[in-house]
Amino acid sequence: MKTLLINCLILHSDELIKKDILIEKDRIISIKDNIKNKDYKVIDIANRFVSPGFIDMHVHLREPGFENKETIKTGTKAAARGGYTLVCAMPNVNPVPDNLETINQIIELIKKNAVIKVLPYSAISKNITNGSDLVNMEQLKDKVCGFTNDGFGIQSTRQMYETMKNAHKYETLIAAHCEDEEILYGGYIHQGKRALEEGLLGITSLSESIQIARDTLIAEETNARYHICHISTKEGVRIVREAKKRGVNISCEVTPHHLLLTEYDVTNTNFKMNPPVRGLDDKYALISGLLDGTIDCIATDHAPHTYIEKQKEFKEAPFGVVGLETAFPLIYTHFVKTNMASLDDIVKWFSSNPARRLNLEYGKLVEGRICDITVIDLNLKKKIDKSKFFSKGKNTPFDGIECYGWPVMTFVNGIQVYRDGEIYE
Repeated sequence: MKTLLINCLILHSDELIKKDILIEKDRIISIKDNIKNKDYKVIDIANRFVSPGFIDMHVHLREPGFENKETIKTGTKAAARGGYTLVCAMPNVNPVPDNLETINQIIELIKKNAVIKVLPYSAISKNITNGSDLVNMEQLKDKVCGFTNDGFGIQSTRQMYETMKNAHKYETLIAAHCEDEEILYGGYIHQGKRALEEGLLGITSLSESIQIARDTLIAEETNARYHICHISTKEGVRIVREAKKRGVNISCEVTPHHLLLTEYDVTNTNFKMNPPVRGLDDKYALISGLLDGTIDCIATDHAPHTYIEKQKEFKEAPFGVVGLETAFPLIYTHFVKTNMASLDDIVKWFSSNPARRLNLEYGKLVEGRICDITVIDLNLKKKIDKSKFFSKGKNTPFDGIECYGWPVMTFVNGIQVYRDGEIYE
């Protein structure tokens, strides 16, 4: 049976216009005015905004190995509620996806348990261990969205050079957590004014930017397709901007928490993440980089932890915050509602830009394309309530913040998987 979505508001030349959308199986077959109902299943969108489905290039689903924090099912339920139709799962799980057997194991878990699309990353090196042998990229490249050792910066320049040469050879993506571990000094917040004032151990911005600079030069030398995870520093933004001007095949993501928070907002362990939220000048540099296209997309770095873990002393608590269920309302409220950005901008950050970087035929609302769409009530205003999260993780720094622009329906392959607080499996 075909499904007809009526009273949809879609973007056209920066304006919202009313259309009907006809879906057959997994595809959009028509977007027109007043499509005649021929015994179709009808869903009234009620004059709410219909966007291409959101794509997150950076999430932690924790399964296999850490199901007490999150599972593929709970994480993808959270993603569906947040308007995501596809997420890319990081490989720091147990066993590490670094060979055909473990990659296939994760793919089977995804098929069995995910309520939206999930593409796994492979590790770059075996067991995500610095200095260990590189994985067989040729063997794994068609089963994953890319390769990353997220959580660990590649410390060896030689290892990253060889990795990028292979990535170019096999036409795949390298996503890098940029962090020079030799200059971390046990830090756990940003090394800025607050750390100095309160005598806290800080993480210098140089630990990130020095690897961005190194990797950018390697990408330029090898012509590799290179993506920077969770950029957080003004120096990093400057390096990426200059590299893009030179034509380097480079992209980067930024999280809502790095765009909206600074070191002075940190009050408890739900504000502890890696990289840390940094200084005010870094925040403004990230915003500027996002608005001018230096930064390509929004990613959540969704990193659930248990309540007990986050109750530890600040120094001992794990890094990471959750974000799948709050990302769009936060960015819409603080960027579009303030006239800092347009609705078209936010669709690019959440959908079309990550789709293009992943070489996926998603991210556009056009006839003939796969029907992955998100319906958003742009006028709905409510507070973030972590007690209602679908995610097992409640570790958000944004609990109680009032936001506009909440996803109310999510369709994957033409099938409604989420509506008004309920998951349809």
